[in-house]
Amino acid sequence: MTDYAFPPPDQVSIGIAGSSKRYPVHRIYCVGRNYEAHAREMGKDPTREPPFMFQKPADAVIEGGSVIAYPPQTGNFHHEIELVVAIARGGRNIGVDRANEHVFGYAVGIDLTRRDLQLAARDAGRPWEWGKAFDHSAPCAPIVPAAEIDHPSKGRIWLSVNGAVKQDADISQLIWSVPEVIAFVSASMVLAPGDLIFTGTPAGVGPLVAGDVVAGGIDGIGDIGIRIGPAQG
Repeated sequence: MTDYAFPPPDQVSIGIAGSSKRYPVHRIYCVGRNYEAHAREMGKDPTREPPFMFQKPADAVIEGGSVIAYPPQTGNFHHEIELVVAIARGGRNIGVDRANEHVFGYAVGIDLTRRDLQLAARDAGRPWEWGKAFDHSAPCAPIVPAAEIDHPSKGRIWLSVNGAVKQDADISQLIWSVPEVIAFVSASMVLAPGDLIFTGTPAGVGPLVAGDVVAGGIDGIGDIGIRIGPAQG
């Protein structure tokens, strides 16, 4: 038995739809600008350049249905609804034609973003993490196993704030498909069981304030809801 200097943190995990088992989270990869309309609203050319990746810590994950405190150091806190891919079998240099064999399932997630910090970092040529990788910045609904829904390549993806729809698109509009993203990531890093990939958000991102009720979903996969609480001291 390993003798740690202090007790290690608990394993971060997400529920699995229809099961008492849980999915252990290892790492979180995120794709930036993977829908053309969102790339344009962020002032970028949506040509099919290689995917732009960033990461969040595993413990940024929080279950859907949670109240999430308005985060510190921001005055421009945004929602981004996303298709999440959960990896079951790792590997390096995974081919596009074999990528789906490595997928455990799919979920609905929200990439919460401190937009002002992200844009300041982007404009200075610095990493995005301070705007992206903060506490509770990766709400995620239960994972639906691919054995139950296969590997969806189309379906409405949407998000509403206080009942008003803000984001509304289809996952068929991804610039880089799920198998292509898996191949791209695994060419640079060894994918591992427990890795999550947030695949990018469609157009319509916008601000959230304390008291907002956020709901979203992807047809054939599931729904997610969160509430934004007041900032904590």
